[in-house]
Amino acid sequence: MNEQKTPKKPLIFYVVLCFLALMIFNALFVPMMQNMRIKEVSYNTFVQMLNDGEISQVEYEDSQIVFAPSDKEDPYIYMTVTMPDIDITNRLIDAGVDFGRVQEKSNPLLSFLLTWILPVILMSLVGFWMMRMLQKRMGGGPNAMTFGKANAKVYVEAQTGKTFADVAGEDEAKEALKEIVDFLHNPKKYESIGATMPKGALLVGPPGTGKTLLAKAVAGEARVPFFSISGSEFVEMFVGMGAAKVRDLFKQAQEKAPCIVFIDEIDTIGKKRDAGIMGGNDEREQTLNQLLTEMDGFDGRKGVVILAATNRPDSLDPALLRPGRFDRRIPVELPDLAGREAILKVHAKQVKLEDNIDFNTVARATAGASGAELANIVNEAALRAVRCGRSAVSQEDLEESVEVVIAGYQRKSAVIPQKEREIVAYHEVGHALVAARQSNSAPVHKITIVPRTSGALGYTLQVSEDEQVLMSKEEILSKIATFTGGRAAEELIFKTCTSGASNDIEQATKLTRSMVTQLGMTDDFDMTALVTVSNQYLGGDTSMACSEQTAAKIDEKVISIIRDAHKKALKILSDNEPLLHQLAKFLLEKETITGEQFMSILEEYDRQANS
Repeated sequence: MNEQKTPKKPLIFYVVLCFLALMIFNALFVPMMQNMRIKEVSYNTFVQMLNDGEISQVEYEDSQIVFAPSDKEDPYIYMTVTMPDIDITNRLIDAGVDFGRVQEKSNPLLSFLLTWILPVILMSLVGFWMMRMLQKRMGGGPNAMTFGKANAKVYVEAQTGKTFADVAGEDEAKEALKEIVDFLHNPKKYESIGATMPKGALLVGPPGTGKTLLAKAVAGEARVPFFSISGSEFVEMFVGMGAAKVRDLFKQAQEKAPCIVFIDEIDTIGKKRDAGIMGGNDEREQTLNQLLTEMDGFDGRKGVVILAATNRPDSLDPALLRPGRFDRRIPVELPDLAGREAILKVHAKQVKLEDNIDFNTVARATAGASGAELANIVNEAALRAVRCGRSAVSQEDLEESVEVVIAGYQRKSAVIPQKEREIVAYHEVGHALVAARQSNSAPVHKITIVPRTSGALGYTLQVSEDEQVLMSKEEILSKIATFTGGRAAEELIFKTCTSGASNDIEQATKLTRSMVTQLGMTDDFDMTALVTVSNQYLGGDTSMACSEQTAAKIDEKVISIIRDAHKKALKILSDNEPLLHQLAKFLLEKETITGEQFMSILEEYDRQANS
């Protein structure tokens, strides 16, 4: 059930509230401070001071007498009660006392503070608060009304605290950036031969691969100021303000040259300009135009280097990428096997480890993981070690953290009926057995029927021995058959099918469609690209680039390939049905089978079958 949000009160409500508070303060607290200067005395004291000539002015009322002393150094106004004294008026006249309203003896400093300073402070605070409220309502954030000022964070070497030693798995990107560092250290070496340093370098790659970390490492290695700003900070509510921020940023950079300016998520302001009559967003387009002008206007020999990062290079304006602006495009790709192992070791320096840690096994199990995900895996392992009461991270912690990232935490409290547990066990063993009986499949690393928070009731984990860069047609067909192995086991043993194969069907269909439309691995369409890929670093969404008739033929071919793979899986399982029962029974007892246990049972079965 969705919780209904309380509607926000109008701005006039807060204005009225502030003025009411000021009125209450003026009505209650100011008189209270004034009354602190009135001193109440007895009637005898009043008579004595009158006889001694110490009274200068009297305000005579029915119930009280207020009088001022003759001594001007006396800070108080005195007050006493009236008494039945018929001669008091004559005595006051004889003493030369003035009759009238007694004015309070105010402290000039206190009067100035109460009259001028305090109201100004209160109104300033109210105005500041109202301005903050207005900024939030306008959606511009805390800097919505900051006109023309670039809010870049400026770091120096000690503050970034990053060097190339803190970056692992991106050797090619580091090699390309080392030249920039060398130029900032020794510009004359390049000037002597007539070479000029590229004005800008664009870091391109998927999220989490360390683009921002690389930029900070460049600044740390070069020991120069580092300006860091996000592209979204240039986007303003008023047209022209983003362009003013760009001018201010480059002005600051040239004053602190040599330095590095890093613009993160530059695609926010660097998107392609619309060629239509109406144009695009005026503010963003003006900001982009100003950025292009500033990059043309500054002298790269002064040591100002522009670094930018994006995961959507296809959306950038061509004028931004031409030589003379962002001359270099540096890919920051997902790390390979050696890179993942190096990244794990870098992040593992921050935690206590047991002696027998094998990072290579963890790296092989995390194919396709980014640096940020690998850092999260190490952190999850450390948290698990604390939960288990250990003082150091073990190999088991790291392997379990991989499964946490892949499938979520274990649902230890989940109650699954015995019949469904059997179906899940046969389903997972079906995947593993089909994979093991094919020559082009990765080895089975683990089989489990422990439910996970991602919704998975079990899973089969395969881990390749080596890093795989290319996939052959035979390997893809084997993988599709492995995806269908779970459903095939359900059909073979229980003569039915369940919803547990939904993710398998999705993965098999996606892989088969890619094989047909992108990889050119079918005779029907030969080497023809039938889809276009957009946002390759953000999921790689595709759109059809063919006629409706061809799309219908593609669907038929995809269905045919999956059907053949399904039949292949059914045949493998029917030929090994006794082994399927044996493995499923063992899995139901243990809930988890390691790759070594699985291969041991498989080899023992083959030995008995051949004897």
